[in-house]
Amino acid sequence: MSLILPLLLAAYLIGSIPFAVVVSRAMGLSDPRSFGSGNPGATNVLRSGNKTAALLTLLGDAAKGGLVVWAARAFAPELKLDGTALALIAVAVFLGHVFSVFLRGKGGKGVATAAGVLLGINPLLGGAVLLVWLATALISRYSSAAAVTAAIAAPALTRWITGSEYWTVGVMAMVTVLIWRHKDNIRRLLKGEESKIGSKKVAAPSEPGN
Repeated sequence: MSLILPLLLAAYLIGSIPFAVVVSRAMGLSDPRSFGSGNPGATNVLRSGNKTAALLTLLGDAAKGGLVVWAARAFAPELKLDGTALALIAVAVFLGHVFSVFLRGKGGKGVATAAGVLLGINPLLGGAVLLVWLATALISRYSSAAAVTAAIAAPALTRWITGSEYWTVGVMAMVTVLIWRHKDNIRRLLKGEESKIGSKKVAAPSEPGN
């Protein structure tokens, strides 16, 4: 217990790094919370018209999730971490992104970070879920629809590929938060008002960060 708490805090802080904001500022772009959906994530950064910034944001958000989980798994024997501890660390880095301390408790919707976490758990698992996302995105052209579809498939794929109850429960926890964060997108999808992948910058939201 004395060790797991600092590890959870470290995972949360790493997850809290808002790459969308960091990359946008470094490249002289508008804060992604000030336009489009207001979400500090790769899809909204793409609406700035800068594909490089969007790609760097995507890689950064995915890498922080993947590296934290990979490191926890790699050093689990030395740190005496069991399955429960590893799953909690995975959830902690994901929650850091969604509720970033550096953005006063706000953050992204967690798709890229969740993908990184899944890749860190098992590359085959991450690849399978990414294929679900990609297929849905290509067919629908909606990033949010792809994210929700992949999220729904993730727990079953986790159980099937890893056979681990701990990882499955951890992924279910992430999926629950991820779908909740997409509630407005789901509402717009049902109304036919959701923006498609690659749509340009639109007016700023009334409350940045949502």
